[in-house]
Amino acid sequence: MRILIASDAAAPQVNGVVRVLETTAGWLRRFGHEVEILGPGDCPITLPAPGYPEVRLALAPGRTVAARIEAFAPDAIHIPVEGPIGLAARRYCRRHALPFTTSYHTRFGDYFERRIGMGSSLAYGVQRWFHNGGAALMVQTQTLEEELGARGFRNIRRWGRAVDTDLFHPCREEAGFDPDFLGLPRPIFLYLGRVSDEKNLPAFLGLNLPGSKVVVGDGPAAPKLKAAYPDAHFLGYRHGGDLARHLSAADVFVFPSRFETFGLVVLEALACGTPVAALPVPGPRDIVGGTPHAVLSEDLRAAALEALRIDRAECRKFAEGFSWEQCSREFEANLTRIAMSQTPVERSALKTHSA
Repeated sequence: MRILIASDAAAPQVNGVVRVLETTAGWLRRFGHEVEILGPGDCPITLPAPGYPEVRLALAPGRTVAARIEAFAPDAIHIPVEGPIGLAARRYCRRHALPFTTSYHTRFGDYFERRIGMGSSLAYGVQRWFHNGGAALMVQTQTLEEELGARGFRNIRRWGRAVDTDLFHPCREEAGFDPDFLGLPRPIFLYLGRVSDEKNLPAFLGLNLPGSKVVVGDGPAAPKLKAAYPDAHFLGYRHGGDLARHLSAADVFVFPSRFETFGLVVLEALACGTPVAALPVPGPRDIVGGTPHAVLSEDLRAAALEALRIDRAECRKFAEGFSWEQCSREFEANLTRIAMSQTPVERSALKTHSA
């Protein structure tokens, strides 16, 4: 198949959605598909997202989106994000009766309701309208499937998540690796991810914990958090093997977020042999709930301290059970099912409008 992913979340942005899309695209190419990702960098004009200057949003991308669809002539179109590119791609597909799939990545409704005091019904209504216009909505977990189904989302299918266990591995087992390369008092409690309000970082940084608190990542909340918590260590972005080294050096990965659809960083930490402390909320609960590899509790301090006793080797073994190849096969199957369900007239329409 020729697969076009039209996404407002795309490289060089650094976040879980981009990692998921890039990794899935790589596996789809291994399977023999031709894949293109259309992102803000492909558009002539972009602006910084409000509150997230490191994220660029395409300005009026309709013509660019239409031109790419018509030039690439895809057999399948996937639209993962409800942004300018996603809206433009959705509009084009609906106008030309082209089937497309979507995926759910952000709990906007929960965030607006709990953090901003704004009702969730409007946000969920917009997301429901966006995703119900497609042929299928892909979600990561049974929890999301049940929650969104109860809110009126339709045509829900599963697309799981995994971790690159070659990239994320226990560096402590390598000859010559110094787990104390950070030069910080132990134990080291580490958070990895976007440094923004919705990640609930004060719930971690305000804990009375021994040793050191480390933040790997960056974002709009970094300046105020650095000022409010001068004893914490903010290391900025880390990538590739260097990121794995930082995760491996930590004694516990602390994840205070309440608004995750999955929480890919939880698996990345476990793959490095680092146990997890998190809140008992969807995402972490779906990954490690009921397992001995993490402690989930509303008392995050107690969870972090208890996680120090978790067997690191067992954390790695658990993460090895999550396969990107399998997850990418799920994505492939969802697209194939939509393509096979089209009538000859619909398939002809897709090719005609993309020719």
